[in-house]
Amino acid sequence: MRYVYALTTALALGGAATALTLNHPAGAQTAQNEPGAIQAAAPRGGAPMSFADMVQKLQPAVVNISTTQRITQSGNPFAGTPLEMFGGQSRPSTQRAESLGSGFLVSADGYVVTNNHVISAGTRGAVVESITVKLADRREFKAKLIGRDPLSDLAVLKIEGSNLPFVRFGDSRQARVGDWVVAIGNPFGLGGSVTAGIISATHRVTGQGGAYDRFIQSDASINRGNSGGPMFDLQGNVIGINSQILSPTGGNVGIGFAIPAEQAKPIVDTLMKGGAIQRGYLGIQMQDLTADLAESFGVAKNNGTIVARVEPGQAAEKAGIRQGDVIVRVNGEDVTPDQTLSFLTANVAPGTRIPIELIRDGRRQTVQVTVGARPPEEQLAGFDPEDDGGAPGSGDQQETPGPASLGISVTSLTPQIARSLALGAEVKGVVVLGTDPNSDAAGKGIRRGDVIVSVNRTPVATAADVTRLVAEARRAGREQVLLYVQRRNVGNFVAVQIGE
Repeated sequence: MRYVYALTTALALGGAATALTLNHPAGAQTAQNEPGAIQAAAPRGGAPMSFADMVQKLQPAVVNISTTQRITQSGNPFAGTPLEMFGGQSRPSTQRAESLGSGFLVSADGYVVTNNHVISAGTRGAVVESITVKLADRREFKAKLIGRDPLSDLAVLKIEGSNLPFVRFGDSRQARVGDWVVAIGNPFGLGGSVTAGIISATHRVTGQGGAYDRFIQSDASINRGNSGGPMFDLQGNVIGINSQILSPTGGNVGIGFAIPAEQAKPIVDTLMKGGAIQRGYLGIQMQDLTADLAESFGVAKNNGTIVARVEPGQAAEKAGIRQGDVIVRVNGEDVTPDQTLSFLTANVAPGTRIPIELIRDGRRQTVQVTVGARPPEEQLAGFDPEDDGGAPGSGDQQETPGPASLGISVTSLTPQIARSLALGAEVKGVVVLGTDPNSDAAGKGIRRGDVIVSVNRTPVATAADVTRLVAEARRAGREQVLLYVQRRNVGNFVAVQIGE
């Protein structure tokens, strides 16, 4: 089971209410829980007295999935340390490991859907040797991996059988907050276990980023081993695939996430046919539009995504999209925190020509983009936003103070420093040599080794350029400046407060 860790603070408010009888004039707005209103909006058929009949029909199609893995470890106890050369030579050791998860049959001839992480190696150096599927009637089958898609965390297996019990996908777009759901799975290896709850959110974004950070959230108990199991609506349709939990302890706290059927079914259908998953790709690095950045760009909060970088030769560059543009609509759909730019573009077929609305220098315009194909994840994984590339080499460089009002010191980016930071020749700007830990710049994550490319959208090459542009912003009455900061191949806009 994957975990989404979060630090949350709950504030409980208690009180007493006094009942009042009021005569509302005709046409006046009434309370949401006005007598009679809730009864009229009650769930169709009401809450069930028991889920027993439903579970009896569905449980045979839910399976337990286990893997056998081989882990090879070095026989040198000092491997990977500076003492490795003194550790001597010895034969590597091999260990066995197992993992447990859940899945469900989607056809009578044995196709099984589960999470990709359920059937993947659990640790580095591990190899999955076999996958076993166990039915509710205790029959066991060796499974063949038909296809997997790590980005959506989905996988399809095949067991040899006929007339097997199976279930169908439903329409998760019809799900509403407050609807009952039932989860069946294999938590902690206990076999078929059933939990029920209600939907808490239908398009929950967890903050992990990516094209598939959009889940059904429910309070049905989801624990380790539930991964890959189905989430049913009260009609017995699979509307989600249990995938993650939010937990500070590793156990269930009533916040579970399921991959919506509307996302999962097209991927499952493609994998069952042996096809490859194709996703749209613009070739840009994206940055969320925070409140201070929205003010700096002069756009509305929570409506759009900043283009932090444009990859050469990709769809966005060919269409004329530039660094610093704010993309607000894709193919007629608004870009919002619940409907991210990653989600919208990934779900456009490569080769499709679509309109993209953006705001550039305060003016809205539309460009036509022919969407490209997303490169393999292994290729994209080369960009690590957490890697600062090391600090610049000192050599004979003299530290040049930058604007003290920003709490940073900078120096020009020389070829020597660029090589030490693994930067391409196209990168221009000034290198941060240090930050005041009490400054807003430090609080925003700017650190030694970062490259400031521009200040208020104006390119800079020296510390004097930075000082001049900050002074201009101060004279204009601005309280902050907009920096474009690059770290390795990743760039972001950062709004930094001007100090005293």
